[in-house]
Amino acid sequence: MLHVIATPIGNLGDISARALDALKGASAIACEDTRRTWQLLSHFGIPRPVEMFSYRQGNEERVTEKVLALVAEGKDVALCSDGGYPGISDPGYRLIRACAKANVPYDVVPGASAAAVALLMSGLSTSSFTFRGFPPRGPGALRNWFAEDADKEHTLVCYESPFRIAATLSAALDALGDREAAVCIELTKMHERVSRGYLSDLVNEFRGAKVKGEVALVIAGANPKFARKADTGKEVK
Repeated sequence: MLHVIATPIGNLGDISARALDALKGASAIACEDTRRTWQLLSHFGIPRPVEMFSYRQGNEERVTEKVLALVAEGKDVALCSDGGYPGISDPGYRLIRACAKANVPYDVVPGASAAAVALLMSGLSTSSFTFRGFPPRGPGALRNWFAEDADKEHTLVCYESPFRIAATLSAALDALGDREAAVCIELTKMHERVSRGYLSDLVNEFRGAKVKGEVALVIAGANPKFARKADTGKEVK
């Protein structure tokens, strides 16, 4: 069967015993970057399987067929990304979808998720949230992307490139108004950093800043208690 394995997003201590067992027992491993996965296997003393190959954007259709064939032969195949869950803003969806449609057995081995960690680290409401992956790059498309959630009360979670975080924060401020947010950088890693504040404060903090590492952005929903008040005591629109 296919084992969809969540791997650590930074701290290797976050891998589960079940994930290690699945990796040890796999006849083949499909992974985003074979070098990164080999480092993970080596750290835990897991021998390299007979077959370990890249499953990434660009070769998903071809490799999906290969994985299905291996499972049909009765082999256990592990699917993992460089960190977090395969298929969540990483390659894997097409393979999982193909297994579901073809009634090919698969399971999901839970583990670390940058979206969930960022949500909790933000200090914002967790009662209802939406994860939207990576936003578009164009200024107009980016603002419209945020505007779709302007009147919704759920907390918004997304990922972003460290090179675009300032522009993304500015677009969020323009589309959503000045509400609470958090910028989460290098979660679970040695240089983990979380900046919390109103969007206008974060825009100023990250304007011109050189950011390194992976970034998750968490923004409060449309609720007055998360909006900055004007001098009059009214919400900023």
